[in-house]
Amino acid sequence: MIKQLIELFIFPGLVFLIAYSLYVQYIDRKLYARLQNRVGPPWFQPFADTIKLFSKETIMPRNIDKVLFQILPYFSFAAVVTSFLFIPVSSLSPVFSYPGDLIIVAYLLTIPTLVLALAGWVSGTTYSVIGGIRCLTQLFSYEVPFFIALLMPAIMTGTWNIAEISQQLPGFIAANPLFLIPLFIGFVVSIISLQGKLERRPFDIPDAETEIVAGPFVEYSGRLFGIFRLAIDMELVVGAAVVAAVFLGGPHAYFGIPSFIVFLLQTLFIIIILSVIKAATARIRIDQMINFGWRILAPLSLTGLILLIILLNL
Repeated sequence: MIKQLIELFIFPGLVFLIAYSLYVQYIDRKLYARLQNRVGPPWFQPFADTIKLFSKETIMPRNIDKVLFQILPYFSFAAVVTSFLFIPVSSLSPVFSYPGDLIIVAYLLTIPTLVLALAGWVSGTTYSVIGGIRCLTQLFSYEVPFFIALLMPAIMTGTWNIAEISQQLPGFIAANPLFLIPLFIGFVVSIISLQGKLERRPFDIPDAETEIVAGPFVEYSGRLFGIFRLAIDMELVVGAAVVAAVFLGGPHAYFGIPSFIVFLLQTLFIIIILSVIKAATARIRIDQMINFGWRILAPLSLTGLILLIILLNL
C-alpha cells in the first residue's frame, strides 16, 4: 500500500512529473532563446513563474458558469497525470498496465484539448470563443495522423500495451531492419502531430497572441491559469514519453546505462526536436493547418501503415 502511494504521488507519479515538466519547460525556453540568439531564462524561472501564478488572485468574468469555469483546469490536469501512470519510466513496468493502455493514453491526451475548447466557450468573450473553436478545428487535423502513427508499433509487435511494445520493439527491429522504414515514417508523423497537439509553433493558432490575445486562456488568471500552464507542461513530457516508449524502445538499459537515465535522454531528445521546430518555423493559418493535416500528415501516416502491413505479409 505504501509503495503504491509512493509510486502514485512521488515517483514516478505526481511530484516527479511536476518537477520534470518544469525543468523541461526551462530546457525548452532556454534552447528556444539560444536558437534566436537570446540569453534565455535562468533555471529556476519556471518554478518562480508557477509560484507567482498560484499566489495571484483569480479573477472570473461576470455572467458565466463559475463552477464549470473553475473545475475545467483540474480535468485537464487530472487527464495528463493519469496518462503518465501508464508509461514506463524507471523500468519496463509502469505504475499501471493494461492490455490496451495505448488506446487509454491516446484518449486521455485528447481530453486537455477538449477542455481548452470548452474553457474558451465558457469564458464567453470573443477572443476566447474563437480560440476554443480553433482548438477543436486543429484537433481533427492532427489527431487522426497521430493515432495512425501510434498504430504502427502496436501492429508491428502485435500488442496494444505500451510496456510490451517497448520491450519487444528493439528485438523486432534487430531481426528485420526493413521495419525501420515505416517506423521512421511513423516517428516523423508523431513528432509533427505532437507539436500540433501541444499547440506549439507553427501550430499555436488557438492562442495566437497577435490575433486573439491568448485564445481560450484570455479570461483565466491566478491559480486556475497556473493549473492550465502546468497541465500543458506535463502534457509535453507525457507526449514525449509516449513517442519514446513506442518508437525508441522505452527505458531499456542500453550499454549499461540505467533505465531511468535512458528515459530522460529519450524524452529530452524528442523535446529538443520539438524546440527546434518551434524556433525554425512561423505560425501558419488555421486553413493551412487543416490542409497540412489532411493532405500531408494523414497520407504520410497511411503510407507508413500500408508499407508496414506489406512487410508483415512478406
